[in-house]
Amino acid sequence: MRVQYLMLAAAGAALLAPTTPPVPSPQPREEPVLPRASAVRAADLLARARDCAPVSRGRYRSDFGRPADIPVCGTRGAVYWKADLDIDCDGRPGPRCNARTDPLFSGATAYAQSDGRPPSAERLPYVVVPGPSRMWDHREHGVRGGAVVAVVHRDRVRYGVVADVGPRGIIGEASHAMARDLGIRPDPHGGGTDAEVTYIAFKDSTVAPIEDHAAAVLTGERLARQFVRGN
Repeated sequence: MRVQYLMLAAAGAALLAPTTPPVPSPQPREEPVLPRASAVRAADLLARARDCAPVSRGRYRSDFGRPADIPVCGTRGAVYWKADLDIDCDGRPGPRCNARTDPLFSGATAYAQSDGRPPSAERLPYVVVPGPSRMWDHREHGVRGGAVVAVVHRDRVRYGVVADVGPRGIIGEASHAMARDLGIRPDPHGGGTDAEVTYIAFKDSTVAPIEDHAAAVLTGERLARQFVRGN
């Protein structure tokens, strides 16, 4: 009987004892996903792109009013050019790319995502190519929507896709996201850089869907290694 009594007493004491709410375990803090460094060095890509065999029939300007002194160069597997980087905020609007932040904003891009909507310049690293002309037609060199591009600025290499087409006589433009990943000020109003940026577009490469940035990076690194080896 004593054992039963002690068990009942202990149970009653447990019911009457004040309860302390469990301390919630700290939730892991979400860290921003940063673009990883390329497996191919910027110096190696720049060394390979040092010489130029022009494939354009003329030369482009970096901006209206600037000298026309930028040729598009080519190898067997790629075309490339060296220009500045102007910010393209066109595409699906967001807090940083819209008609308020960019006086030249357009909600459309030349190429759309798999869902039919234009990509977001804030989220997708992409490059703009000049509109087709007698001087150069990117399509004739295997560069179309979704083509993979390596962009080099100083010691950084980042990969993206061709997602928009710009003026026929101007070259050197990339999305807000591409500029940000390269460490360039991505503000469409006063951002970008006049420093030299090298764009290497790989012929007959395609990422589908166009918004699959991880696929662009994997494909870009493989093709960049081939480019450096002279393939």
